[in-house]
Amino acid sequence: MSVIIAVDFDGTIVEHQYPQIGPDVPGAFEWLHKLQGAGALLMLWTMRDGNTLAAAVDHCEAHGVTFWGINRNLGQASWSQSAKQYAHLYIDDAALGCPLVTPDKARAYVDWSVAGPLALEAVLAR
Repeated sequence: MSVIIAVDFDGTIVEHQYPQIGPDVPGAFEWLHKLQGAGALLMLWTMRDGNTLAAAVDHCEAHGVTFWGINRNLGQASWSQSAKQYAHLYIDDAALGCPLVTPDKARAYVDWSVAGPLALEAVLAR
């Protein structure tokens, strides 16, 4: 079974500048490619919707990252009708314990130099 990883967008893949798309968080796309290469199924897990969601998906696709699911787990409907989306791992700047970088006078974002290797280790361990 593939590992499903729910990945937030703002503060995780790009810096916080909603509704615009901020600069890419250092290492985000590098590690997302590694996780996909190791067989992980990536699910974009974001509060964005409509045009802002489409822009986020387009931004990721332009960087070679496509998602198995967007704000939904594609297999979940067969066993649950819950609005909460299931994943094995959640990478989100708001998650308790997620390693963060706090740049001067800006909102913190995910530290992929720590989160990336941890997630890859979890994927490879399955």
